[in-house]
Amino acid sequence: MKTRYGVLCLIILFLTSVAEAGGIVSKTTADDQTNVEVTVYNSNLGLIKDTRKVTIPRGEVELRFTDVASQIMPVTVHVKSLNYPGKFSVLEQNYEYDLINEKKLFDKYVGKKIKIIDENKFQDRKKILEATLLSNNQGQIYRINDEIYLGYPGIKVLPEIPENLIAKPTLTWLCDNSATKPHRLEVSYLTGGITWEADYIMTLDKDDKSSDMSGWVTIGNKSGATYRDATLKLIAGSVHRVEKQPRDGTYQMERMAKSGAPQFKEQSFFEYHIYDLQRKTTIKDQQTKQINLIEATGITLQKEFLIRGTRGWYTGRATEESIKLPVGVYIIFANSSENRLGMPLPAGTVRLYKADSGGGQQFIGEDRIRHTPRDEKVRLKVGEAFDITAEKTQTDLKRITSRLYESEWEIVLRNHRKEDATVGLLEPMTQNWEILSSNHSFKKVDAFTIRFDVKVPKDQEIKIRYRVRSGL
Repeated sequence: MKTRYGVLCLIILFLTSVAEAGGIVSKTTADDQTNVEVTVYNSNLGLIKDTRKVTIPRGEVELRFTDVASQIMPVTVHVKSLNYPGKFSVLEQNYEYDLINEKKLFDKYVGKKIKIIDENKFQDRKKILEATLLSNNQGQIYRINDEIYLGYPGIKVLPEIPENLIAKPTLTWLCDNSATKPHRLEVSYLTGGITWEADYIMTLDKDDKSSDMSGWVTIGNKSGATYRDATLKLIAGSVHRVEKQPRDGTYQMERMAKSGAPQFKEQSFFEYHIYDLQRKTTIKDQQTKQINLIEATGITLQKEFLIRGTRGWYTGRATEESIKLPVGVYIIFANSSENRLGMPLPAGTVRLYKADSGGGQQFIGEDRIRHTPRDEKVRLKVGEAFDITAEKTQTDLKRITSRLYESEWEIVLRNHRKEDATVGLLEPMTQNWEILSSNHSFKKVDAFTIRFDVKVPKDQEIKIRYRVRSGL
C-alpha cells in the first residue's frame, strides 16, 4: 500500500511539474456551465455572460473555452474568476476559428500518407490503398505505388484530426493559475447575429372604439451558439456603437410563452428600458423564438380620417384637372394605466384585425411604432378609406405683385358610408401666407400648416373653400 501511495504521489508531482512548465492543455465546454445570461439589443447585438465551473492545473496552462458564438467580437471578451480572482490571470488570449472542413483537412495532410477505400458494389469488390497526398490545390494529386494520380475515386480515410484544427469556435487563453480548487469563471463578450423586436396584435371591436392587444417578443438567434436555461434580458433603445474597419486573422489581447401574469419585468436602465424575463429559457442557434410580452383588454381608442393636402401651387397654376387626395385611416390610443396599458412599449410592428359579419377575424392593416414611453399617444395608420373621397381644385389665381399671389381652392369631401364621418384636412402653406376667407373654421397647426375638421353626413358631400395670399 505504501508503495502504491508513493507511486501515486510521484505521478501527481510529475503532472503538476508538467503543468507548471506550460505543457498542459485544459478544455471546458458548455457541459460545465452553471449559469448563462443573454442580453439582447435591438441592433443585432447580444451580450453573453457564460459562467462555468472549471478545474485548471496549477501554473501556466493553455485553457480552451469552447461553445462560444461564431459571431463573437473577440476584442470584447472579458474573463474573471468569481471565487479566486487573485489566483487566476490571463496572459494571452486567442480566438480560434480555423474550423474543420474537407479542404482544410486535406491541406493539413499534404505530404502525408492516407488511405483510400476503392469499392465496386457491382463486382462486390473492395480494396484499401495507401496513398501519399502530394497536392490539394484545385484538386488532389496522389502518389500510389510510385505512380502519380490526378485525383482518385473512393473514400478518403485520414488517421486523425490534426491538433491545430478545431470543430467549434474556441477561445484559447494562456493563463496563470495558483488555485488548487475549481474556478467559477465568468466569461462575457459581445456577439452579432442575435436580435429582437416587438410584434403587437390589436383586435378592434364592432364600433372601432375599443380593442384588445397582445404583444410578443420575437428573438432571432443566428450567433452560432445555443444558450440553454439562460437568463434573458432585452434592452429597448438606440445604443451608439463605433464603426470599425474589418480585421482579418487571429485576434490577440494581452493581459486582459403563456398569457396571464406578465412574463417580463420592465424597468428604466440608463437612458433605455430593460425587460427581464421572469424565468429561464433556452435560445437555440438558428432559432426564432416568441415570448409573450403584454396582454391588455378594453383599450379605448379613436378612429380618425385624415387627408394630407399637396404642398405648392399657391403662387402658380395647378394642374388643369382636380387632384384626388387619399383619405388615410388612423387608430389613436393612449399608452396609459387609465387605458389599461402604461408599460413602455418597445418599437415594433402593430397588426390590426377585426371580426367580419360571420365572426371571422380579418386583417385590416399594420403600422410600425417607435419606442413609446408611458403616457404617450400611439398613432397607427391602418390604410385608406374606400367610401370617403376628397378632390381638390384651384378655382382662382391672381398675381398681386411680382412676389405676391392670391389663390382660391375648393376641396370636395364625399361620404358614401352608412354613418356620418368627421374628416380632418391638413393643408400645407408656403412662406408669408395669410388666409383671406374660408367657409369653414380652421386652426393653425404650425408655421406652415392649417387644419380643417369637418363633419360629413352619410351619403352627402361637403365643400371647403378658402382663399389664401402667399408670397415668394
